[in-house]
Amino acid sequence: MSQLFVRTLREDPADAEVASHRLLVRAGYIRRAAPGIYTWLPLGLRVLAKVEAVVREEMIAAGAQEVHFPALLPREPYEATGRWAEYGPNLFRLKDRKDADYLLAPTHEEMFTLLVKDLYSSYKDLPLTLFQIQTKYRDEARPRAGLIRGREFVMKDAYSFDIDDEGLEASYQAQRAAYERIFTRLGLEYVIVAATAGAMGGSRSEEFLSPSPIGEDTFVRSAGGYAANVEAVVTPVPDAIPFDDAPAAHVEDTPGTPTIESLVAFANANHPRTDGREWTAADTLKNVVLSLTHPDGSKELVVVGLPGDREVDMKRLEASLAPAEAEPAGEDEFKKHPELVKGYIGPQAVGRANTGDEEGVRYLLDPRVVPGTRWITGANAVDKHVFDLVAGRDFVGDGTIEAAEVRAGDPAPDGSGPLELARGIEIGHIFQLGRKYAESLGLKVLDVNGKQVTVTMGSYGVGVTRVLAALAEANHDDSGLTWPAHVAPAHVHVVATGKDAAVFAAAEKVATELSARGVEVLYDDRPKVSPGVKFADAELLGVPLIVVVGRGLADGVIEVRERTSTERVQVAVDDVVAHVEELVRAF
Repeated sequence: MSQLFVRTLREDPADAEVASHRLLVRAGYIRRAAPGIYTWLPLGLRVLAKVEAVVREEMIAAGAQEVHFPALLPREPYEATGRWAEYGPNLFRLKDRKDADYLLAPTHEEMFTLLVKDLYSSYKDLPLTLFQIQTKYRDEARPRAGLIRGREFVMKDAYSFDIDDEGLEASYQAQRAAYERIFTRLGLEYVIVAATAGAMGGSRSEEFLSPSPIGEDTFVRSAGGYAANVEAVVTPVPDAIPFDDAPAAHVEDTPGTPTIESLVAFANANHPRTDGREWTAADTLKNVVLSLTHPDGSKELVVVGLPGDREVDMKRLEASLAPAEAEPAGEDEFKKHPELVKGYIGPQAVGRANTGDEEGVRYLLDPRVVPGTRWITGANAVDKHVFDLVAGRDFVGDGTIEAAEVRAGDPAPDGSGPLELARGIEIGHIFQLGRKYAESLGLKVLDVNGKQVTVTMGSYGVGVTRVLAALAEANHDDSGLTWPAHVAPAHVHVVATGKDAAVFAAAEKVATELSARGVEVLYDDRPKVSPGVKFADAELLGVPLIVVVGRGLADGVIEVRERTSTERVQVAVDDVVAHVEELVRAF
């Protein structure tokens, strides 16, 4: 350690929000270069290399072959697939000295597709799976949590190429199984959940999430085995309700009721239900005005109608409207649409089907708003609401949308019981891309009958740097990191304490002999550093075994303990190397 390029910190970095970020910086594994961009230091690179090795080994075992693409790519392939525009502001774009457009790759579907097109032309060449471990770039609007959401990150991406859908299914399952082996070997708890395809496109999509309270992804699961990212949850649609005997809609004065809560209280006090039960927020129809920004920069206003006891989940909304980005409408949008009376918006004034205006504001309904459901909602005038407004009779939507929040206790879409919610860090994502990219870029091969057919593809990603962060989140305590042995920067941390030359000589002998037996050793040989600082650093760095050579040497013993244990074992000097080697082999 007297030679190691590392500087540990006693104080947390000011911008650190989560444990992994805080401890990786304090322990000298990474260093911030810019928002969302980090320099890797020697200890961090050792851990990263071990994670990459597990990923690489399992990819090769699954039959994939490794390639490596540049990160700087021309515009044209991404233009051909439409993703130059679809990625919008998330794409790092630049021009060379000849004014040609380039990008820093967020993913490499186009390049893999073109490479295979360049070299293969027959069904005899397939199936084929290629992969790379490469640095990727995304211009995140709000990089956060250190390595968990950065602008530059290391990712393993693999792509399968098959002649037909049956082949794609086989390739998909092979990669899915490889991912399970990867995360099991790394010691990461994971959940496989159904997911949306997003800008990637394709049909089937699943995420591998590491459950963590600091995860950005919310997922749901049921006791019956259903699991999905919250964006992919499909609302069970209730049956339509006959409305032949429903009373006519009627507008009532409702002074001072711009919120759902105030409206419900007023309705119960002044317009009680005839069936005896009280009005609740679930009886109201909330209409939320949103501003969409499409990849080409154009703007669009939409209104989402949903039960008043639900909030709009912006992630679910954007997943439904991708690649557009959404935000609540601002004052300027409301000024341009005086028919939208804030706090009192009703479906009679919105929706192309309701107003007959083909260029008007789109009105999208929650799937629970089925024909025959009766609602209290805005009457498009201040202090007025309409009661007994019946869906399918008095208004319709221009479409449905999955935008409402998913709550614990909601029914699972497959009927397997109520849902529970949890958070997780996305560590892997697999897609059945199908023929989207092959069709856009002309990847065809001759089939067994000599006929040209379009190749079908799968895409499989592991966030390598994010996996490292997830491991740090799952393996730490109040004192520092607690790496599993297979990814730790070393197996053993030998600490020489005190000023006695005999202590340093004995510690160096132990470290040298362990290294000769194939044990990875980090030796703290710093001569003028106090034992307290050395012990604190050993705790912070998180190597699995700590060997302390100090005062006990005079009695012929050396202290050995596991990083995660308070039990200290005194081992005879002559036996310590064999003892420690045995512990390492048992990891």
